[in-house]
Amino acid sequence: MLKGSEMANNEFDCRAAGIGSRAGGGPGVYVIPGQRSAGGGGDTRRIAELEREVRELRRVNETLKMCFAKALDLDFPLPRAGREAKGHGDGADADAASRGTPSPGVGRAGGQPRESSDVPAAEVEFRVLGPVEAAVGGRAVDLGAPKQRAALALLVSQVGRPVSVDVMLEELWDGQPPPSAMTSLHAYVANLRRVLEPDRAPRKPATLLRTRGRGYLLDGRAAEVDARRFGERATAGWQALDRGDLRRALSAFEEGLALWRGQAYAEVADAAQVAPERVRLEELRLSATEGRCAALVAVGAHEVAVSELAAFTRAHPLREYGCELLGLALYRAGRQADALAVLRTHHRRMAQELGIDPSPSLQHLEGEILRQAPELG
Repeated sequence: MLKGSEMANNEFDCRAAGIGSRAGGGPGVYVIPGQRSAGGGGDTRRIAELEREVRELRRVNETLKMCFAKALDLDFPLPRAGREAKGHGDGADADAASRGTPSPGVGRAGGQPRESSDVPAAEVEFRVLGPVEAAVGGRAVDLGAPKQRAALALLVSQVGRPVSVDVMLEELWDGQPPPSAMTSLHAYVANLRRVLEPDRAPRKPATLLRTRGRGYLLDGRAAEVDARRFGERATAGWQALDRGDLRRALSAFEEGLALWRGQAYAEVADAAQVAPERVRLEELRLSATEGRCAALVAVGAHEVAVSELAAFTRAHPLREYGCELLGLALYRAGRQADALAVLRTHHRRMAQELGIDPSPSLQHLEGEILRQAPELG
């Protein structure tokens, strides 16, 4: 008879094969349809045959999984051989078992392979608020040729989401990929994997730059991205400003803005796939700049705020909050005439270029300056 633990391990296989179901009695006991749960030698022989069938099914199942994995180009870990079901295996099987390597599995059609929950601590940092850079273990690494760097920038812009090979070919070769483009792309990915995971053993699945169907995915759990860190600092700055913690707000905004080194995703700035993320980050940068200047005005650093806001409003003349902050900073710095000139120039620009009036807050500020309202000081 089968031992209870062996029967428990074979429960799924038996159900899948339609050869038995768990009886209502003791655990680990299966009833073969049309037979008794306890009997003589015929039952014993039948169970022995079933054991052999189950082992054979397991072996075929593992073979099919690897065939599907190869056909779909998925990063499945190598399966443990069916010999493990017999209670012994070779050194590779024992080593895999000791490491807790997950068994491969395929879900619904088009699904992704099951991933291990043991994701390594992030040792790779990507910097994309400017030309793309990467550091592994705190050390900068060479990302190779321009197109290879552009391929990485595309993947980082969609971190945590797969990017199809077709999209990458379209973006990297401006819609006209040559016949050798696919080979080049595979080489770029292989090179990046070697650079970003230098300690990965041969044949071991990548944990950072993964294959997903007909595409690639950069696992955000295994990497830090400066764009994400910037968003966190900008949010923290606004939250601190809202609750009146001006020093903390100023510190958070400055930490976030210091991460910028140029145009975000510079290598793929014109890529349609990256455009939404690039626009989002640029808007967040402008908002964080205004938040920092608001904190400067609030803590009394009026002259510093004036110099920065003057440059900011020249570069972005239609951003009304920046104009409002500049008018307030000028007034508090004792430059009432200059403050009114800024507000009235903005008023004319809005009327001429857009045919609209300034926002109510700007109109209110102009009136408060004219009557020298005590609350403005």
